[in-house]
Amino acid sequence: MFVKLLSHTADGEKIAAIAGKLCYSSGGYEKIAGTLNDETIASFISKINDLGHYSVLEHMSFSFIVEGVSRALTHQLVRHRIASYSQQSQRYVNESGFDYITPHTIEAKPELKQKFDSMMQSINEFYNSMTAAGIPKEDARYALPNAAETKIVVTMNARELLHFFEKRCCNRAQWEIHEMSDLMLAEAKTAAPLIFKNAGPGCVNGPCPEGKMTCGKITEVRKKYSSDSRE
Repeated sequence: MFVKLLSHTADGEKIAAIAGKLCYSSGGYEKIAGTLNDETIASFISKINDLGHYSVLEHMSFSFIVEGVSRALTHQLVRHRIASYSQQSQRYVNESGFDYITPHTIEAKPELKQKFDSMMQSINEFYNSMTAAGIPKEDARYALPNAAETKIVVTMNARELLHFFEKRCCNRAQWEIHEMSDLMLAEAKTAAPLIFKNAGPGCVNGPCPEGKMTCGKITEVRKKYSSDSRE
């Protein structure tokens, strides 16, 4: 799996601070900007996070490239609606010899792994036979599995990213999107450490939101996502 932050809003944390201060100030930009430095920006971002005034974070945008993931993952990813997506098309791209993602649980069982690989090979051969017979790629793709590898560009604002991490960094998230979200969080935290200082699954900053479905590992999870352990 490959995850890289392609671009993010320059001076995004400063923009969020300006937007937040504007809500509480009788003055305009010049008055607000005159009060800003690294220390005051950090202090105000901390206040924004404490108050839950997350609307000002919507002015910050983050774009990621994600490769080496399955269609099963992207079917989950696009449920996050406040985002933009550009995905490699199975309609236009020839999928002959397609790569595929194998779950760890299958990797751990050699006999099943062999059968899994054999099935993927059979699907590939059938796909090739269809395209060779003149079946359009847009129709031949109907035989392709959820395991088929794909690539996607994802853009979210900072507020939606925080929500995304709450849901997908959780131990109860499906393993592949969990791995992807951890990689995205590492990239986002490097780019905007003030915003994402306390980011992670919902239990990092409060009780476990999963209720009876909790993983029961809140202490370990909080340690994993604590600022000290990630610096």
